[in-house]
Amino acid sequence: MAEAAEPEPIPDEPQCREDYVRIAKELDIDEKYDELVDLMKQLACTKDVKMTVEERSLLAVGYKNVVGIRIASWRIMTNIEAKEIQRGDQEKLEMVRTYKNKIAKELSDICNDLFQLLAKTLIPAAEKADDNESKVFYHKMEAEYTRYMSECALDQKTKESYRNASKSLYEKVTDLAKQTLEPPNPVRLGVALCYSMFINEVEEAYEDAYKHALDCFEEAIVCLDTLPDETYKDSTHIMQLIRDNLVEWKRDARDREKPFMDKDDIVDDEFDGYTESESSTCDETSTDSSSFSSFSSYDYD
Repeated sequence: MAEAAEPEPIPDEPQCREDYVRIAKELDIDEKYDELVDLMKQLACTKDVKMTVEERSLLAVGYKNVVGIRIASWRIMTNIEAKEIQRGDQEKLEMVRTYKNKIAKELSDICNDLFQLLAKTLIPAAEKADDNESKVFYHKMEAEYTRYMSECALDQKTKESYRNASKSLYEKVTDLAKQTLEPPNPVRLGVALCYSMFINEVEEAYEDAYKHALDCFEEAIVCLDTLPDETYKDSTHIMQLIRDNLVEWKRDARDREKPFMDKDDIVDDEFDGYTESESSTCDETSTDSSSFSSFSSYDYD
């Protein structure tokens, strides 16, 4: 892995942690995500304390958006590439592939930079503070961004390598979340949401994805009332997203004429923990993995 790049200087240098958060929120609103990443890296690397929930979420929002625009570009170029292959236009095909190489290089640099920050700074700080929630959060980021590296790999061997690495990281963070966090914890639920989507979309193991998501949903709903007020909204929102996936996946299975189960289950019941109108305000947790948007306290996808 390449060494993490030094953060770029930030205009109006913050003097305290509150300044970092204030400026970061302004950068988020202005959609200046490269500057947001540099600012939060600066905070992580210069302050000898672990990041707060708000700080780590702002960091995640920054990385998600600088990666998200490249993921979106990669998907567009991949579609164009397929059309040019059919047309047999070698000149345009070469242009498209050159641009895809550029995207892959940029994405690799960003992700490797994040991996270095996680390994050398953020995870050790969370371990030193014995902060299980942050440890799970950061290890989930490892799994997610390794998945993105797999999607934008230039050859099948590299793609498979990153895909296998991502699966292993998801399995490890899932075990860590189960060992250290309660079922309705929003970070643990975020892991369940992302891993089940990986199983469904990347591995195409549809029934395994359904079962994993359903088990996590049922475990969480049993003890939902034990949640503190400050995390209840985040948890119920992620549960709504998980339930939405379950409904969609079950319908897809019926369309494939391979239903998952013969009896009704919890996804056929009404879940009123979080209404649709409320959930629409939290775009960054969309079940569409290409969706990258603004700040939330737990930034779980």
